[in-house]
Amino acid sequence: MTLTDTPVLDVTVPARAPWSAIVRAGQELTITDLGGNQAVDCLLYDAHDTAVRYSAPDTVHAQGGIFLTTGSVLMSNEHTPLMTVVADTCGRHDTVGGACSKESNTLRYGHHTYSQHACVENFLIEGGRHGLGKRDLVSNINWFMNVPVEPDGTLGIVDGISAPGLAVTLRAETDVLVLVSNCPQINNPCNGFDPTPVRMTVR
Repeated sequence: MTLTDTPVLDVTVPARAPWSAIVRAGQELTITDLGGNQAVDCLLYDAHDTAVRYSAPDTVHAQGGIFLTTGSVLMSNEHTPLMTVVADTCGRHDTVGGACSKESNTLRYGHHTYSQHACVENFLIEGGRHGLGKRDLVSNINWFMNVPVEPDGTLGIVDGISAPGLAVTLRAETDVLVLVSNCPQINNPCNGFDPTPVRMTVR
């Protein structure tokens, strides 16, 4: 049996690793921060038409805010619901911080970081298993990541507000391909400078 055929999944994703699965309509995916302060970058696609995918602008517009928590509906570029946050013990998740890449690491932290693995590479590796490429990457969700908006409008990437065992649960409103990068970033505090595993459970 494959992951997509199994009615129940319970998988630990190692630190820095990618992961993907199809979550069927009505199923719930719970992402658990096992070690605390671990950012989980996430992309969503309609499992039957990957041209329909998570849209940060549609999601922000639909809910009138940039942070995700219980009740937030994750919208597609067709302004249709993909998943709904039905439970959240962390309290706030990021929609605007984006995914780290070798290029952004070099720009922000110096050329010596170029060889470090990053979320964009994870998305490309895992997305390739589903026929997705660089053109299919869009602005992503960062579960558990703390990206406050400062009074002057700038964004900060600061120490997380999550803790070991906190979790967010998403209900699929249609069959959804979920792509995850368990963020490998070590140059800013989004992972507490120490990436750790997370747990993915589908019920």
